[in-house]
Amino acid sequence: MKFDRFDLAELQGFRATQRLAYDCVQAVEAQLRPGMTELEACALMKSYLTERGIDQMFHEPFAWFGDRTAFRDILRDQDFLPSDRRLEKGMPVILDIAPIREGYTADIGFSTSLGGNEEVDRLQQVLMEARDFILQSVRARKTFRQIYRELDGLLASHGLLNVHRAYPERVLAHRVFRYEHSRAQQFLQRFRVMGFGLPSYVYVLGKSALARLAPRWFESPLWNDGPESDHAPSPGLWAVEPHLATPNYRVGAKWEEILVVTADDAYWLDEEVPHCLLARRKGWWPAAKAAPRARNREGAPA
Repeated sequence: MKFDRFDLAELQGFRATQRLAYDCVQAVEAQLRPGMTELEACALMKSYLTERGIDQMFHEPFAWFGDRTAFRDILRDQDFLPSDRRLEKGMPVILDIAPIREGYTADIGFSTSLGGNEEVDRLQQVLMEARDFILQSVRARKTFRQIYRELDGLLASHGLLNVHRAYPERVLAHRVFRYEHSRAQQFLQRFRVMGFGLPSYVYVLGKSALARLAPRWFESPLWNDGPESDHAPSPGLWAVEPHLATPNYRVGAKWEEILVVTADDAYWLDEEVPHCLLARRKGWWPAAKAAPRARNREGAPA
C-alpha cells in the first residue's frame, strides 16, 4: 500500500474515485423511501458500484437512519453495522462508502434527510465551519491532537456534540492508500473484519497499536486526540470525517472527504463535493473559500 508522495496523475485518480463515491450516494439518496431499511440502502450502494465494475472496497457500505445518525445506543463495534432500522419522513440519513477503483481509494460520508429536516440543515452549516477550521489549522501546522481538541471546542460553542469520538480509536481522520494490483492483495481484500478488508484492517490497527506503544518511533495512520497524534500534520492523503450531533442524540450529521497534506501546505482534493455545492447554493458558505492555495502546484505530498 502506498500512502504518500503522490504525483498529479495519482491525485486525479483519487479524485475520480471520490467523485464516483459521491455519485453513488446521491443516486441512492434519490431512491430513499419511507419504510426502506439501512440494509436495503447499503445494498443499493453496493449494487451501484458493482454495475460500474467496482468489486473492491476499503470498507462495506454503512447507512444510519434517525437517531442512529447520532450514534445513539451504539456501544459495540457491531452496532455500527447497517441494521433493519426503517426510514421515516423527516428522518436524518448518513451514507458512508469507500470504493477502490484501479487501486485508488476513496472514503466518503454524506448527510441528508428524507423530506427535509431543519436540524440537519443546522448541523450541515456547522460542518462547513469545521471544514474551514480544519484546513486552516493544518496549514498553521498545529498538531493533529491540538486540532482535534480545538474542534471539540468549536462544536461545544454551537451546543453540539462530538460523535467521531465514538468511532473505533476515536478517529477524526485516517490515511487513504493506493493499493497494489497484486492478485494476493485483491484476494485478501475480499475477506472482511467489521466490514473492512482484511489487509486494510490489519495494517491500520497494527500500525496504530505500535504508535500507541511507542509514538516517538511509529507514526499512526489514524488521527485522534491521543498522544500518538501529538505531532505536526503528516504529508499524505487523509479521509477527514467530522461527525456531530444535537445534545439529545436525536440528529447527527457528517461529511467525509480527502484532505491533501504536503510538507508545507494542505488543500482539499476536490471543492465540488456535494456538501460544498449545497452550502454555496443555500448561502451557508462563501464560494470564495473554494480556491485552495496549492491547486496550481504538482500536488505531491513531499
